[in-house]
Amino acid sequence: MESAALLKAIIENAIDGIITIDGRGHIESINPAACKLFQYNPEDVIGKNVSVLMPSPDREQHDGYLERFQRTREPHIIGIGREVKGLRKDGSVFPFRLGVSEVPFPGRKIYTGFIHDLSREKEAEEQLKEYAAHLEELVENRTENLKNAISELQLAKEEVSSSLEKEKELGQLKSRFVSMASHEFRTPLSAIQLSSSLIEKYAQPFDNANISKHVAKIKNSVGNLTNILNDFLSLEKLEAGKVEATNQDFDLVKMSEEMTEELQLVAKQNQNIIYQHTGTLSMVNLDPNLIKNCVINLIGNAIKYSGENTFIEFNTEVTDKACVITIRDNGIGIPEADQKHLFEAFFRAHNTGNIPGTGLGLNIVSRYTRLMNGEIAFKSDVNQGTLFKITIPLL
Repeated sequence: MESAALLKAIIENAIDGIITIDGRGHIESINPAACKLFQYNPEDVIGKNVSVLMPSPDREQHDGYLERFQRTREPHIIGIGREVKGLRKDGSVFPFRLGVSEVPFPGRKIYTGFIHDLSREKEAEEQLKEYAAHLEELVENRTENLKNAISELQLAKEEVSSSLEKEKELGQLKSRFVSMASHEFRTPLSAIQLSSSLIEKYAQPFDNANISKHVAKIKNSVGNLTNILNDFLSLEKLEAGKVEATNQDFDLVKMSEEMTEELQLVAKQNQNIIYQHTGTLSMVNLDPNLIKNCVINLIGNAIKYSGENTFIEFNTEVTDKACVITIRDNGIGIPEADQKHLFEAFFRAHNTGNIPGTGLGLNIVSRYTRLMNGEIAFKSDVNQGTLFKITIPLL
């Protein structure tokens, strides 16, 4: 009796559904879990054929399954177990795992079915399939987008390659043109310069102020055009990467004194270039040509943008760590709004008026300074003058 009560308690409290049928397929017992699963009370189904709990076509074929097993003993469900569908009282269908066992019992055949609801598993599986399908769709879309991106990138690469090739050809053409123009212009300019000097010499006996005035204009124009050519040629070499700093030992003070004498010759009337050197060191290991070009350009600007009867200060200093070059003038100065563009190529301040220039000089000075790993700084106020300071480290 105790064993029977224990068995009944186990069946009544089992999580899975348990149904027993006789040899004709009629339901003899059904536990609470199965009742809940199929939405029936025990009295609704006990005594009825178990096929009432099955949807078509299993409902119509069930008796045939049972009869065939009893006749042939070949299992299709009984003793094997498989996934089937169940029919609830409300007509809904749900999946479950069915395991059927034949139970030996004196005098008759009893079959016990163990029912494990698969609704949650199937729902999760369906969600997983949908998610997998969604992922697959995303992957396909991403793959398509990637293919399109690669195609566009390849097209862009070809366009860039074509543009670079054209730019290279244009660069070579520009280089040849600048070199040719520089050579072709310098020859007649030299002839004009020489002729103007001869005219000035031959006109001395006549002591004609008008002749001297116009010869001076010719020389000044030739000088301006020569400076323009030099700027363009320097820029072309910088753009082509043909300029490199070539350091050598030289006396900065000696070179600065020579430059001061040369530039004083082209200064305006009563413009004085005052050179001073600070300290006892004068030897440096730098590129003298780049230094000279920077100084000539800056002092040339000071001469150009300052009036007559003014002073231009040119100072140098050599320490153990750096070479410092400072040039100060009392000229027209640089408007504050223009200062941020000062070192850009072809830029000229708005207050330069008719003063000739290409807008390349300071750009070239800046790039020469960087080639020597140096820095250039400035301070300027309109009508108060400008100060440029170049600092180049000494290794």
